[in-house]
Amino acid sequence: MNHFQILDYRPDLQHHFERINKQWINEFFELEEFDKLQLENPDANIISKGGAIIFAQDNSQIIGAVALSKVEEGVYEMIKMGVSPEARGKKIGLFLGQQILEKAKAMGAHKVILYSNTKLGPALSLYRKLGFREATKECGKYGRCDVKMEIEL
Repeated sequence: MNHFQILDYRPDLQHHFERINKQWINEFFELEEFDKLQLENPDANIISKGGAIIFAQDNSQIIGAVALSKVEEGVYEMIKMGVSPEARGKKIGLFLGQQILEKAKAMGAHKVILYSNTKLGPALSLYRKLGFREATKECGKYGRCDVKMEIEL
């Protein structure tokens, strides 16, 4: 259906993960300390803790990224989903979301949660399309969070 390729995280792709996510976070919010840790050193702060990162590639361009952060056995948080501004509107976010949920299942997840913000209307509607439902939030962890969603796999 689409011509995007999915690439698994490799250290040489880290700068794309950082670039794509810093762009949208800075557009709508301010980078928080946890953002910097995750984006600047995903090997230590996501991958080595049992998480995963995937990228969407169109031709040779990396145009999107999303990650899973392990919360506990069988539960992952979907984090840092972003699509380059020039590639928005091409259903890349939906494709990335579907792919990361498949990856979560393969990693043994029975539930994926996410935190977001009501300012991000298109993102919230994407999450609903993927099957996420609003959940009771305990958002102390993130300054910008006012929505929590989850999906049972």
